[in-house]
Amino acid sequence: MKRFFLLSLIALIPVILAMGQSEMSVEESYLQESIENMIIREQSRGGTRESKMIALTYIGDAIDRGNKGEEIRQALEYMGLEGLLNRDREGGRLTNNYPDIRRECARYLGKMRTPEAKDILLKMIYHDTEPMVLQEAIKSLGDIGIDDDGKSIGIITWIFQKFDNTNPDNLLALSVIETIEKLSTKGLRDTNTLQILIRISENPSYIRPVQDRARQALSNIRKAQAR
Repeated sequence: MKRFFLLSLIALIPVILAMGQSEMSVEESYLQESIENMIIREQSRGGTRESKMIALTYIGDAIDRGNKGEEIRQALEYMGLEGLLNRDREGGRLTNNYPDIRRECARYLGKMRTPEAKDILLKMIYHDTEPMVLQEAIKSLGDIGIDDDGKSIGIITWIFQKFDNTNPDNLLALSVIETIEKLSTKGLRDTNTLQILIRISENPSYIRPVQDRARQALSNIRKAQAR
């Protein structure tokens, strides 16, 4: 019955959008957002990957329209940490581990560009072990570009060293390079980040294009700081 109700709500969204194609009234806009938030809340906590993909589709549409409200944040936090802090097990097997969902959550958090989104990304990076999730979360920290407290650079340094010492990953290194370069526009307080770029540029464990990208980032940062 609950599933039928949700499917009915989902079917209503195109109708409401059609009603307001020229100019949506305040009441119609509020109704759309209320239904949308309900779908996002319920589907994000659904027990299947498919239900979470539905939630992410609506979240993407909502963020593109400028809706970055509490329902959106809570849904992204729940799904972004699902399988890490929110664990369901059956016969000792983890049943709600969806790295692809967490990666998409990280991407949308970057589009929100809020301090609250940054805090969720920091949690994700600290607890996750999947390179594809970490790559997206690190890139999103760069997209948000808020690091007055130095926490973004701190966690990036920590996760890079963790992988560099045990399992160097080219795509992760590339995300680190690009994010360090973005955050450096406001000045780097932590000189360890420059050491990271030097390390990548000189470490033969990384492919040549990644090494070259690290050298270019070092050059760009030095030029920017010399101005």
